[in-house]
Amino acid sequence: MAAEVDERGRTPAVVIDESHLLDHQELDAIRMLTNYDMDSTTPFAVLLIGQPTLRKRMKHGVLAALDQRISISYQMPTMTKEETASYIKHHLTIAGRQDTLFSDDAVELIHLTSRGLPRSVNNIAWQSLIAAFTEEKGIVDESSTRTAITETHATE
Repeated sequence: MAAEVDERGRTPAVVIDESHLLDHQELDAIRMLTNYDMDSTTPFAVLLIGQPTLRKRMKHGVLAALDQRISISYQMPTMTKEETASYIKHHLTIAGRQDTLFSDDAVELIHLTSRGLPRSVNNIAWQSLIAAFTEEKGIVDESSTRTAITETHATE
């Protein structure tokens, strides 16, 4: 990787998705890889992408050396109620649906329950669609969403 920087002037990037699933030894191995040339140069960039639990784990003393090597940290903010509504509408548009499929009160309940976290919005909206279908409803209403929430949170 150092040769890539020296010969081509490009910094390679290593992207690790779901990095919150890495154990301490794996994170320590990343630290060792970033300890190239006693920190005087950085032959590659590492992107650790994961759930908020990763940030909490990195703050533990045993991972302090790796945490100190992080020059940029970003946490995706949660969505507002308006952003959640727009997010759901956007996904429905991509799926080819132009008319209203979720009532305003259903969208509000999805937002409140998901706390604006996109993956949780997806899960609750999907389960709400299934609940509305099984109830033979043409639109996802608050009742269908409550059923979906009961189903999705009963398994957690």
